Amino acid sequence: MHEHIARALYYFEIHVLYASMVGLAAWALTSIRGGSATTKYWIWVATSLNFVLPVGAMADKLWASHLSWAAPLGIIGDFANTISRGWTAAILSAVWLLGATLMVARLSSRIHAERRDARAAADQSAHESKRGFLAHGVPVRFAENRQAPAVDGVLHPHISLPNGIDRLLSAHELDAVLIHELTHARRRDNLIRLIHEVSFCMLWFHPLVWIAGSRLALYRELSCDESVIQSALGEELVSALAKLANPERPLLLQASASSFISHRLARLAAPPQPTYRAASMVLSSAFGAVLLWGICGTVAHTACCFLAKR
Repeated sequence: MHEHIARALYYFEIHVLYASMVGLAAWALTSIRGGSATTKYWIWVATSLNFVLPVGAMADKLWASHLSWAAPLGIIGDFANTISRGWTAAILSAVWLLGATLMVARLSSRIHAERRDARAAADQSAHESKRGFLAHGVPVRFAENRQAPAVDGVLHPHISLPNGIDRLLSAHELDAVLIHELTHARRRDNLIRLIHEVSFCMLWFHPLVWIAGSRLALYRELSCDESVIQSALGEELVSALAKLANPERPLLLQASASSFISHRLARLAAPPQPTYRAASMVLSSAFGAVLLWGICGTVAHTACCFLAKR
């Protein structure tokens, strides 16, 4: 039993070590001013997935016999072997389980509330004459209980718009809002967000996972705004955001979107920028190299059982 616990701790420590170094690289690269928000968004998506996927443990199960060059990290192995004895492992497990339980309860509560609101909006739309329409294959619904445009659904997303938004916004402003929300829906951003939040429940103690969630939320919005800018409707989106954020109006931005409103307005109101293609390719290549190094490093130190070499 002690050997199994020590092995699991070793795998976990090596995985978190290299995932953390990849996360630090993502933070540094996305802090550079060049590059598109979409590129930076996918960098953080890959960083989040890298935290939750135990590549080393999978490689050990699948290819251990072909990875004779792999070698354990003795310092981390000794540490895992030490804390797996006595009450230390039990105490750490209890603390982790308590935190994970609270995070799962928090996530479950949010999912339940969103499903309830989406179900209510769907029921209301079915009983009203204004049933909505399709925008490039994505269903768009109007709902009384919506205070801001949003994408509902994980596997089959649809756009929910507040009743009256078509009277508040001009046709071009509404088009800008729809382009923004369509980008969310086509990319399955709700699914990506859910995957990250599941990993957050497991790694709630890690500050880089908190940072990854914040950066994902920011670049998720900025990258969707880039789609609007490319459609030459950036000014219309600024005007729409101003109307939706006006406290004298009944339609208000959701907290998740309004928390980044200053970043979004600064980007939308900026003069036309030169193409980000070259800078984005550099960022993607640099991050890809770091990610590959992190995966190889994880495999190199976990593909062979360190206890067998002691």
